[in-house]
Amino acid sequence: MRVPTDFGGLGSAGLVGVTRSRRSRQAVLRKDGQVLELIDTRVTFPAGGLRADAEVLAVVEVDRSEASTVDPAVRGAAAEVGALTGLVTTISPFHPVDHGWPDQGPDRGTVTIDGVTVEVVDAVLGATQGVNLLTATNIPVRRGEPGWAFVVVHVLAPGSPVPVVGRRVLLEVDAPYRESLCFGHTACHIAALALNAALADRWRKPVPTDGLGHPNFDGLALVSSRIRPDGARDVYRLGKSLRKRGFDATGLSVEAVAAAANGTLARWVEAGATIAVETEGPGLTDRRTWVCDLPDGQERIACGGTHLQSLDGVAAITVDLDVTDSELTMETEVTRS
Repeated sequence: MRVPTDFGGLGSAGLVGVTRSRRSRQAVLRKDGQVLELIDTRVTFPAGGLRADAEVLAVVEVDRSEASTVDPAVRGAAAEVGALTGLVTTISPFHPVDHGWPDQGPDRGTVTIDGVTVEVVDAVLGATQGVNLLTATNIPVRRGEPGWAFVVVHVLAPGSPVPVVGRRVLLEVDAPYRESLCFGHTACHIAALALNAALADRWRKPVPTDGLGHPNFDGLALVSSRIRPDGARDVYRLGKSLRKRGFDATGLSVEAVAAAANGTLARWVEAGATIAVETEGPGLTDRRTWVCDLPDGQERIACGGTHLQSLDGVAAITVDLDVTDSELTMETEVTRS
């Protein structure tokens, strides 16, 4: 996950975890009157983890409106029961969607409960002060807020068996789907760096640069990012506030910019790159940094998503651009080797 470094003066803190004015829905965590320890879920997805034996800490109801899944069958079944069941566990390999900046969606996979394997149809971010759980857009605080713990909520398919608190379950992520998101997310970052280079001569004032020394258009102009299997879609603003920062879009040729970016990407893919995700701890909210060593230098981006470890399995990364008066859209595609 990456967020824009500047957005109308708000900065990333103004986009993520903002307080909602509407009343938040809460789920009771423990009907026996106990409370959870305020410890973030330990996550293994930053290191590529796909499987974890975990203890169930809580079983909660998740309102179907807070689920991110787009599967119509799942939504239809959930509508009949009114809510879905979510599990909070000690450890998880599942990457959850963060509704504050939902660039990478949730992992898919299964959980085995008492020998029965059922589908995990969603994985969402949850936050708790120990007694009640808030999920998705109901979370009123930022990650890392003192007195709160952030957890992965594994949403089960309707009709699934429900484990009791304290039972051990086996969580397993769909490996091919995870890999496809890793290809898409890594390509998204690298394409953004190539776009920065291609637009470098458009800046008329000094602005922050990326790790390769180019004006950071991606960090300053990014509005939204969506990772998909083997690709991504990024939208950038080209309005008045960006012009004030010194960006000149006059006569911008998206064909020329795309050609320049694709030339850079071809060179980088041919040369190869090493990639790592550095973590400051095992918790869900511990800071994670995407580190990529490219021929032109090293880039470091705060990112909570999943990634490749190199470009060895990549044959090509290409971008296509579209522009309006106020926005630039970049579609990124990966061709595997």
